[in-house]
Amino acid sequence: MALLAVAPLVAAVTGAPSPVSVDGRAAPWGAPLRLAAGELLEVGAATAGVRGYVALDGGIAVPPVLGSRSADLLSGLGPAPLSPGLLLPLGAPQGPPTWIEPLPQPAPPGELLLRLDPGPRADWFAPDSLRRLAAARYAVSPASNRIGLRLTGPALTRRPGLGELPSEGMVLGAVQVPPDGLPVVFLADHPTTGGYPVVGVVPAADLAAAAQARPGTPARFVVTAAGRAG
Repeated sequence: MALLAVAPLVAAVTGAPSPVSVDGRAAPWGAPLRLAAGELLEVGAATAGVRGYVALDGGIAVPPVLGSRSADLLSGLGPAPLSPGLLLPLGAPQGPPTWIEPLPQPAPPGELLLRLDPGPRADWFAPDSLRRLAAARYAVSPASNRIGLRLTGPALTRRPGLGELPSEGMVLGAVQVPPDGLPVVFLADHPTTGGYPVVGVVPAADLAAAAQARPGTPARFVVTAAGRAG
């Protein structure tokens, strides 16, 4: 990714660790960067994790839609997605940046541990499904994206004769189980409704690591005490 400053600005590259340069000179990751007009900020491929972010002082000054300035790719709401040559308007700077030394950040875990609060549709699955889910070993699928973390591994079995659910509200972290039985953990761009049963919900605190998990990363669920008691 490359960003050309058409006026002086302050930026910072965060998220997944990656090499950063300004006009070909190595620059720190995770720290404020002063760019003069005409300087080029370049961000290389992530060395760990999968998603990086470029923060710009003053923010990107596009009109908000429903309180957000992000592009929602599912609904088509919000500004157009980024494309080569797009000019990004910036808001007013929020004051001189405070210099900080780049801080060491933990790498994404070698194994993804996801706590699971059972429900609301855990009873749509075979009686031993939560126990089997906790004992199973999964891996992050290459089909994962910002909508959901898709997993490969043992499939969950639905109880027979229940038919299909009408669409109902979905929350961040919901673990929806489509007909193939493979869990999908909903992430930041998840839909607001869905018709497949939700076996449980992963707490928000566990989702940052899930969002940075690379394909092939081992994953397992840790069912909370309420689920174990059931």
